[in-house]
Formats: sequence, C-alpha cells, structure tokens
Amino acid sequence: MLELQHLYRSYRGIPAIEDVSFQVAPGEIVGFLGPNGAGKSTTVKIITGMLRPNDGRVLFEGQDIESDLVAFRAAFGYVPEEAHLYTYLSGLEYLQLVGRLRGMGEALIEAKATRLLKLLSLESWQYSPISTYSKGMRQRVLIAASLLHDPKLLIFDEPLSGLDVVSGRLFKDLLELLAAQGKAVIYISHVLEVVEQVCNRVIVIAKGRILADAHPADLTKLMSLPNLERVFAQLVEQQDTRSLAQQMVEVMRIG
Repeated sequence: MLELQHLYRSYRGIPAIEDVSFQVAPGEIVGFLGPNGAGKSTTVKIITGMLRPNDGRVLFEGQDIESDLVAFRAAFGYVPEEAHLYTYLSGLEYLQLVGRLRGMGEALIEAKATRLLKLLSLESWQYSPISTYSKGMRQRVLIAASLLHDPKLLIFDEPLSGLDVVSGRLFKDLLELLAAQGKAVIYISHVLEVVEQVCNRVIVIAKGRILADAHPADLTKLMSLPNLERVFAQLVEQQDTRSLAQQMVEVMRIG
C-alpha cells in the first residue's frame, strides 16, 4: 500500500535521512523507532506530503503521492506528536472542520463525529472549547479526527501521550481491529513494550539510516537479547543510562 523508495533529505547540506526505503502493506502495524534526531520526523513529514525529499519518492497504491497530494491526504489519518489544535473550537467543531476538509457531507460528519466523541468519553465536553480540555482529552480528539474519514493509511506519532490506562488499552485494541480491517498503520513510539505487543514489524532508524526491519521476536532472537528495549539500545549504540544516572546523582551531591 505504502512504499518509500530511497528517500534522501538534507538541511543546509547536512543529511537528515539517507536512502530510507521500506513498505507498509494493508493490515500491517509497523513500528518506526529511533532516538531523537534519528530522522523519524523528517521521514513522516515526507510521507504526509509536508516536506519534499531531495531524492527518492513515496508511492501509495502504486502512485507517486506528488501526482495528486489532495487525493492522497484524503486517504490517510494522522495523529501528530504535538497536539496542535484550534483551541477556540469545541471538540465537535474541530471534527466538523476536519470532515469538511476531507470533503465529507454534513449529515455524515455530524453522525460520525458525535458517535466518536461519545465512544471516547467526550460527549459531555463536545460543545466546550478545546482550551478547557486536558492533554489526554485533546489526544482523544486527534484520534477521532484521524478516524473520521475511514482512511486506508494511519500514522500515529506517540498516540498514547497523555492517555489514561483505560484509554491506552482502548487504543491498543483499536490498533488490532484497524489492522484486521486491512488498514496500514505506522506506529511511532518510545514506549517499546507497547511496540513489542502490537507491531507486526519494527523498523529502527538512527543517524538517518535504516538499521533494522523485522518482526520484534525475530530481532530479539537474532541478537540474542531478552527484549526490544535491549535490541534498540544496542542497535543505536545508546549510552549506558545507568552510568549516566549515577553521574547525575553524584553531581547533585556536590557541595
């Protein structure tokens, strides 16, 4: 469904990503992992059409997304890492705006928006301005907006941020059902335990290059490590966090 072909992007001559290639098939949940500054955000901006690569291309259902960005944007849902919302709108008004931008009819928008807000425990807040919402409530509005137009591709960037335990469990169940419906899902998170639970494949990027692309269990078996967190740390040559923490405590105690 989605295919990235040899993507390159640099800023002022400094490479952000180099030769990034991978595919996401219908029904797949693909974890996209990397430390800060690894190239995840640049890759996602290119996938969503917000940024053009210096080289390479993104195909959706066999077509270059640049050939019709409007049609492509109508086919994916996106929950960004930062909840940038029009906070003067109510939750319902925000979903109405999203639905209109997606070309949906008013009756359909109303029916789906009110139903989604109810299912996400936001019914009593649907007419209140988003400025009064908690972080978790804003995140639930973004999740509703990403689902509203029944997209074929979903991109979730740290979607559990701010969610309580019940909402987090609901979201994980939702992921499984979306995959069963044939949706292609890109899941970006630093919560590696959840990635290990829900993803069919894991792609690890560091310093702008893809280092691994495999099922989580295959990665742990191949590298003879107990879990995905240890695999990730070794792949990206992560510093010894225990040692760093000890040094920070020692600095605290100076004087």
